[in-house]
Amino acid sequence: MSPDEIEQKRRRSLALSLVRAALDAVEPGVAVRRHLVVAGDRLEVNGRTYDLRRYRRILIVGGGKAAAPMAQAVEAVLGDRLTAGIVNVKYGYVAPTRLIEINQAGHPIPDERGVAGARRMVELVQSATADDLVICLISGGGSALMALPAPGISLADKRRLTDGLLRSGATINELNTVRKHLSAIKGGQLARIARPADVITLVLSDVVGCPLDVIASGPTVPDTTTFQDAWRVIEQHGLAEDLPPSIARQLQAGLAGELPDTPKPGDPTFDRCCNVVVASNEIAARAVREYARTQRFNAMVLSTFVEGEAREVAAVYAAIAREIAHSGQPLARPACVIAGGETVVTVRGHGLGGRNQELALAAALRLDGILPAMVIALGTDGTDGPTDAAGAMADGYTMERARALGLDAPKFLADNDSYHFFQQLGDLIVTGPTNTNVNDLTFILVFPERG
Repeated sequence: MSPDEIEQKRRRSLALSLVRAALDAVEPGVAVRRHLVVAGDRLEVNGRTYDLRRYRRILIVGGGKAAAPMAQAVEAVLGDRLTAGIVNVKYGYVAPTRLIEINQAGHPIPDERGVAGARRMVELVQSATADDLVICLISGGGSALMALPAPGISLADKRRLTDGLLRSGATINELNTVRKHLSAIKGGQLARIARPADVITLVLSDVVGCPLDVIASGPTVPDTTTFQDAWRVIEQHGLAEDLPPSIARQLQAGLAGELPDTPKPGDPTFDRCCNVVVASNEIAARAVREYARTQRFNAMVLSTFVEGEAREVAAVYAAIAREIAHSGQPLARPACVIAGGETVVTVRGHGLGGRNQELALAAALRLDGILPAMVIALGTDGTDGPTDAAGAMADGYTMERARALGLDAPKFLADNDSYHFFQQLGDLIVTGPTNTNVNDLTFILVFPERG
């Protein structure tokens, strides 16, 4: 093995240790137990105290990629006090539970199993009274996994629109604005169904800035969006002319005031609701920063609010790496710059990939020959787009290695086929399902010239 190959292997090992530091910091069970504490007959949640003796039943509902380990942790905390529960999770994102049912369902396109699970959640909380406590567990992916279309809308129609929005490059905020107005439970409507019970919602955030009404489309929080906002998203992405008739009727009826909008801030629906963010992209980013410093890196969190087209964001990240290599700004080498958020990909090709793999490929093209630089991009849920990879890593050697294998990187990028590009290089990051989801993270590393 040549010195360059030894150095590349060492760098990749370090990159994977940064990935592990990020995921460990937002492990759902740890996050839940940090915020949900039982002391005698008191349940303490983020500074609020609940007297467990006054509740006839404690019910658990929810959904998301992290819902299974969250449910497992709630069982460990509350034990025999729990009455019943069901949570929807993505296929394969399971954990053993004693009482709470784990219902596997489709993501990012919702399926009938998800609808059936959401319907059973509604049936469970509909019976709740003022003497009951409902604990809702929400994490990334909850919007698709807790799909329950409004009356008159078929799941097939909702799937068709969701796919169109995803392929058009709609942001998660835009996507959820629409979904809330096509749902029977999103946008605060689950809280409306559970009233007058006490409702505690534990949230593992996958949305930039942690806006509670956007995460999983906010089933238990006031909705700040309207039917007008939903229609504006449809028009901006050029989907108005091709809407399924049932969805067009729903949105037009809402615009005309023929349907009630989702409950807004100040609605008495939320008088007995408590919402707590237990893990986030920021927590993961800070953990990576601290771990990198133990490895003698100068480290900083650049932002956890990054959005935009993946290949355009990649150009900025590559520029930062080149600046550090050139001038030592904004950090001296060895440097680790951490960024979080969620980019989008406007799909124009026919290949396979995800936003993090596309970001890494676009960065690789701009880092060609910048040997000290490396970019690692991953989705913290372990699934980047419709692939089995969490993301990919690229460095100043990537293009040289690709050319040696006869790989045309610009062609792969044009076809949105980043998965097959990095697969042939062995540079995919494959973690398997992580059972967590706090958005995406990118690490920009710039090493000394050697070692």
